[in-house]
Amino acid sequence: MTASCDAKPSSVATRVTASSVGAPTGSTTATTETALEVTTTGALEPASVVTSTSRAPGSPTTTLAPRPAATRPPTTAARQPAASASTSPPTTKVPGSVRGLAAVAGRVIAIDPGHNGDNWQHTTEINRMIWIGTQFKACDTAGTATAGGYSESAHNLDVALRLRSVLAAAGAQVVMSRTTDAGWGPCIDERAHFANRARAAVAISIHADGGPVGGRGYDANVPARIPGYTDGIYAASHRLGVDIGRAFGAGTGMPPSTYFGSGGLVERSDFGGLNLSDVPKILFETGNMKNPTDAALISDPSFRQREAEALAVGLAAFLAGE
Repeated sequence: MTASCDAKPSSVATRVTASSVGAPTGSTTATTETALEVTTTGALEPASVVTSTSRAPGSPTTTLAPRPAATRPPTTAARQPAASASTSPPTTKVPGSVRGLAAVAGRVIAIDPGHNGDNWQHTTEINRMIWIGTQFKACDTAGTATAGGYSESAHNLDVALRLRSVLAAAGAQVVMSRTTDAGWGPCIDERAHFANRARAAVAISIHADGGPVGGRGYDANVPARIPGYTDGIYAASHRLGVDIGRAFGAGTGMPPSTYFGSGGLVERSDFGGLNLSDVPKILFETGNMKNPTDAALISDPSFRQREAEALAVGLAAFLAGE
């Protein structure tokens, strides 16, 4: 999972067995309030857990420092221009046509499109170290891209805006960590805090991976159990991962990852956006941008609409099962 969110290499992960889950087989001046725009329009238990490392042998972290008092420096929020008409998602069908979304009505749902379009131009800012409960991690990373040059940050935002439209049409209230791809950040701690402040019922961080060329598929990264941090969201987040994975596979035909995790699920103790969340949350990799098959799908606007609709169905399934 190179160059994708929250810096994946050399990090601790726990693989979750869930074979039944998945598919068939500058001038930047906007404030946090802009990024936290609210749109008001309009049970499966996790399977057995096996401890493993993330793509390399090693031992998981077992000694954790106490959770420090929350600090939210201004530099943590996304630096991006205010949303404009150009940020409206290009939809291929009427969002309201998606069925099975009754459970999202009236609920606050947080969507975090991973990375940002100008992260690569702000290396000093995004390399600032953030305490995430288990270790220090960089504020953010630049993300990955397809061989054809379609960036992960653009994909993540496009799917997120489409998902926002689908959910809002079904009566949900949606908050987002960013609404344009012309800025940097927010940092990984803010990607958790914005949903906490909104008291969201559920949160999802949308990404696409930069894995091995021969590997395909999605994976749902769920928080590991970290005393003092994820105790209250551990079980619910695992169920969210199962529900999202099943819906995404069924709705898009994308298989579970063939190169990471098990059955499309993997526990992570090294993702700040998960560790610092107070609401059920997963980080979802929709496919592998380095794989030609996945890249062709991810680059297709009609497929990204299917991604958004499938994610909406998964979120609704989770909320219906509370």
